[in-house]
Amino acid sequence: MNLRIVVILLVLGLVMAGAALVVHQREASTTPAGQLGQPLLKNLKASDVASISIREPKSGITLEKKGERWSVAERNGFPADLAKVSELVIKAIGLRVGQSEPLGEKDRVRLELAEPGKDGAGTLVEYRGADGKPLARLLVGKKYFKSEPENPARALADGRFVLLPEDPKIVYTVADPLAFATAKTSEWVSREGVAIERIKSLEVKLAGGETWKIERASDGPDWKLAGAKPGDKLDTSRANAASYSLNSLAIEDLAASAKPEDNGLDKPELVTAATFEGLTYTLRIGKLADDKYPVQVQVEGALEKSDKPDAKKPERLERERSLKDFVVLIQKSKLADTLKKRGELLEQKKQGTKK
Repeated sequence: MNLRIVVILLVLGLVMAGAALVVHQREASTTPAGQLGQPLLKNLKASDVASISIREPKSGITLEKKGERWSVAERNGFPADLAKVSELVIKAIGLRVGQSEPLGEKDRVRLELAEPGKDGAGTLVEYRGADGKPLARLLVGKKYFKSEPENPARALADGRFVLLPEDPKIVYTVADPLAFATAKTSEWVSREGVAIERIKSLEVKLAGGETWKIERASDGPDWKLAGAKPGDKLDTSRANAASYSLNSLAIEDLAASAKPEDNGLDKPELVTAATFEGLTYTLRIGKLADDKYPVQVQVEGALEKSDKPDAKKPERLERERSLKDFVVLIQKSKLADTLKKRGELLEQKKQGTKK
């Protein structure tokens, strides 16, 4: 066989191999051209959704609609973040069919699309109607990247691999990272916390037994330290900071346990703030963990009449009163200026310089 014939045979072999590859790729792709860009969850409507279940391999959460509000079932009906729940529904409705491929059992594990409770499990998101029956189900798997990043766990994905449980042999790629596919309560609880405004007196009882109290006659910087000793001079800026820090106490999460002994609330620090509006707030503050304090909130009194009433204040007050049934977690930095020792509120004496 001469060299010319060998070359011809090699070229023919390559052509045939390429043609076989093209045929194989066409057969493997299961996405008809007419389905590309079509809704993935065809029959899902926002108005029909009454609850949402999110199940990860080791945890789960249920969001329930009650009237116009959403709540977290596993946290005794604590209010959910309405904006995030709305996004959870809207994004699901907006998912479009992208590339799809046949899915084998080994691939299900690799792409983290196995059912909850099995190896390689994904996150099952289920939308239910008022009758409790599923409207749509979506199994969310591994992140999809157009190019592999250095740290896939931390990188923002270009999309996700997903599966419809009703059609478990097909995997879809969607162009959305689906960050909502998480059962962490911190991602779903409402962050609206406590706003203690126009404080008239502030008393702090630290867990070690130390107590201090500041008060003022008007809504200004004229703070006085109760029981001040000769030589004690209150640092007004620190008194202001101790008071104003309570104006906005956002909720980071809810404590996993409501038992006082689990959170240090059996021996709490106490913060009592009385306002010019006739309200008294008591904060029971437990043991610091992961830069967050477990806190119980109690609100007493009634709003006094005002020449300039705040229309939103009664609604906010009602929400703040409802917090008494929960142990909320508040960032350490939010309470740092309030939980100071008595001596830290005083003006520090300047040391003389040696000549």
